[in-house]
Amino acid sequence: MAGHRIYTTSFASVYPLYIAKAERKGRTRAEVDEIIFWLTGHDQKTLDEQIARQTTFEDFFAQAPQLNPSRSLIKGVVCGVRVEEIEEPTMREIRYLDKLVDELAKGKAMARILRQPPA
Repeated sequence: MAGHRIYTTSFASVYPLYIAKAERKGRTRAEVDEIIFWLTGHDQKTLDEQIARQTTFEDFFAQAPQLNPSRSLIKGVVCGVRVEEIEEPTMREIRYLDKLVDELAKGKAMARILRQPPA
């Protein structure tokens, strides 16, 4: 997977697509941001900085403040590939984010998306 074109694609160019996907299904930008914060450890300030800098996907994940250790609980298929079987670390992180946004768009509860145990 080294050199895949998504690695050099700016996160800022795909971020509006995540939001649009969520909003088409009645979800919000704030919920997309919450997913990103949970997954990467970014907050609103650092996310806005990454977007303004046109950071590549590869650098977005490499510079993430704190990748969530619970992200390994994300399972399932994205683009025909099981995310838990992706060996290349950067591609796996990208697909984790894709999977979480898919779950949001499918109407899952935020607690389930963020892999929180039942209350």
